[in-house]
Amino acid sequence: MADKVEFELVSPEKLLVSQPVDMVVVPGGEGHFGVLAGHAPMITTVRPGVIDIFEGDRVVDRIFVAGGFAEVTETRCTVLAEQATNLSELDRAAVEQEVRDVGEDVEDAKSDSERAAAEGRLAVARAKLEAITGTTAH
Repeated sequence: MADKVEFELVSPEKLLVSQPVDMVVVPGGEGHFGVLAGHAPMITTVRPGVIDIFEGDRVVDRIFVAGGFAEVTETRCTVLAEQATNLSELDRAAVEQEVRDVGEDVEDAKSDSERAAAEGRLAVARAKLEAITGTTAH
């Protein structure tokens, strides 16, 4: 187990993942970062994107997160996500519709705070679409 890192992914609803992994790659606020056993301790923000879970040199699971925080120690990586969904469970047509709907919410916003909230939801929806398609959504 010394060559593994304990990975935990927690959403407001439940503990989604708790398992030893060879590596986990997290979409950090300043860019993606990989965590292996022995990583330097840190706490950072997580931006909307995909967490890749590795066994050996292959990705065994991909999970979309809508932001949050990550804490890393030498033996553990814990991600507290605002939302988390297995990438395979996201439906492209539904996410495309979500991007359109939330885009309309941005246009229809009646105040700066409404607009800011809608723009935040739009950023998450676009990140989901990018994760599904592998391209940047505009």
